[in-house]
Amino acid sequence: MYRHTLEVAPKGERELVMTRRFDAPKALVFRALTEPHLVKRWLLGPDGWILSVCEIDLQVDGAYRYVWTHAERGEEMGMGGRYLEIERPDLIVHTERFDMSWYPGSAIVTTRLTEAAGVTTFEITITYESTEARDIVAASPMREGAGASYDRLDGVLAGLATV
Repeated sequence: MYRHTLEVAPKGERELVMTRRFDAPKALVFRALTEPHLVKRWLLGPDGWILSVCEIDLQVDGAYRYVWTHAERGEEMGMGGRYLEIERPDLIVHTERFDMSWYPGSAIVTTRLTEAAGVTTFEITITYESTEARDIVAASPMREGAGASYDRLDGVLAGLATV
C-alpha cells in the first residue's frame, strides 16, 4: 500500500484546496466522513484532542456540530454549519463557522470524492469570505492537524475494508 499525504494549496483569491488519496472505495470514504461513530474515530486533529460532540443530520439544510476537547487542558473548540448540497457518495457542500472564530467570517466547504482502481481522491475546496481569512488559515498549523486526522482516517478505512 502506498503512503498518501495531504496536499494543501491556495486557489484563486479566497480558496484553499486540500487533496488526499485513500486506498478505499469512495462509498466507504463517504461513510467515514458522514457517520458520527466513524467520524469520532479520526477527526481529532493534533494529539491530545478528542471529538467530544459529533452531531450530523446529513440532509440538505440539516445541521452538523463538532466540539473538540483537549484531554489534559480541558479546552474546547466548537464549530458547525448546515449542509447545502449532498450527492451520495460523490459530493458534500456545507457551511463552516467556528464558535470562537480564529479567522474572519465563515466558509463554504465543498468535498468531492472520485474513485479510480479502488483509490479514492478526496478533494476539499474551502471558500473563505476574504483573502485575509484564507491567508490566516493557510499560515496556521491547519495542514498538520488536518494531515494527522486524515492519517487516522486512513487507518479507520483499512479496518472497515477488512470487515
